Amino acid sequence: MSMKLDAPAANAPPEAEDGVWLSCIDCDHTLAPFDDVVFTCPECGGLLEVRYADLPTFEDFEGTGVWRYDDALPVEMGVTIQEGNTPLYEVPELESETGVDHLHVKHEGMNPTGSFKDRGMTVGVQVASRLGVDRLACASTGNTSAALSAYGARSELETLVLLPAGKVAAGKVAQASLHGARILEVDGNFDTCLDIVQDLATSGHVYLLNSLNPFRLEGQKTIGLEILEQCQERTGEFPDRIVLPVGNAGNTSALYKAFRELVQSGALDEDEVPKLTGVQAEGAAPMVEAVEEGNDEINRWESVETRATAIRIGNPVNAPKALPGIRETGGTAVAVSDDQITDAQRSLAEEGVGVEPASAASVAGLRKLREQDVIGRDENVVCLTTGHLLKDPDEAAAAGGDPEPVPGDTEGVLNHLDG
Repeated sequence: MSMKLDAPAANAPPEAEDGVWLSCIDCDHTLAPFDDVVFTCPECGGLLEVRYADLPTFEDFEGTGVWRYDDALPVEMGVTIQEGNTPLYEVPELESETGVDHLHVKHEGMNPTGSFKDRGMTVGVQVASRLGVDRLACASTGNTSAALSAYGARSELETLVLLPAGKVAAGKVAQASLHGARILEVDGNFDTCLDIVQDLATSGHVYLLNSLNPFRLEGQKTIGLEILEQCQERTGEFPDRIVLPVGNAGNTSALYKAFRELVQSGALDEDEVPKLTGVQAEGAAPMVEAVEEGNDEINRWESVETRATAIRIGNPVNAPKALPGIRETGGTAVAVSDDQITDAQRSLAEEGVGVEPASAASVAGLRKLREQDVIGRDENVVCLTTGHLLKDPDEAAAAGGDPEPVPGDTEGVLNHLDG
């Protein structure tokens, strides 16, 4: 099946179960969804997508949170911690500064474990339970491990997380630890961790819940559905553009899939689909390189570095799904410096929106693309922020002001303030 925005919906193959099946995006090989544990196409090694015989429209959605959209998901609600239904913030100072018609921030850091990963885990762990696996695992720059550990604990399944040694923010390690995961610190970067977890999953030792798992992206798809509904309610129209940080490119892939399915169901016109615009740190920007050079695939960056640890990834596994999403929607990708990210983090904080560095990349990217006149003044823009401020308290403290020592009496404090 084509990854193009105007591709028609697929017909259900014999392998479909209750109108759900898996399909390879490269060779169109189809698989039953819940018979075997599989992460990539057994025929060609390509990425898999979850496909549906019946695609919903907005009128089919009811309730709140991720499971409001159960008609667009492969399983019914099971393991949940009330994820989703995150706020869409107005940011008037940033809106005025950037000069766009409307600017909102979709803050996924307001999910239960503080990041968008909860959306994918509520679906992915429910699928794991249906498959009958007994050990969950992920490689992580921190947020995935925190979410998987919480949902693994909730479902009473053993959880294993592989983290790059010394490269994960303390707040995220603390979450995985408190939720009872077994934490392995790997001598290598995130991509090394993912290589190992993929090997463990292929050999049947663990059930992989990184975004290579197509079921996890189904949960993340609900970000896009919420943004459309919230913007429609707030401004009377869908956003022209969604600007989002890119690490493994799972969210870019998931949002594009959500919009493709709405087009296929007739709920959304092609010209109403928001332009997907990815932002990476300059020290970890293989997706930007591919977009700028017009490549159909990314070249793996073996060495990556940025203080935005959540997007410190050199080999985005979902690039084959995300690159068509950027191009088919008329979007683009841009790289920003760490200093630009920190400046955006401070600006968001001044609006009362506290995010970790990787989240602020979206606002930094918006600023840069406005300066380049790539984003127009008349656009309705949503910036996606993916993780909470307290995910990386050290970077937050470094970006903020220093404490001021004062005497231990009222007069001394007043003298200091007046001085």
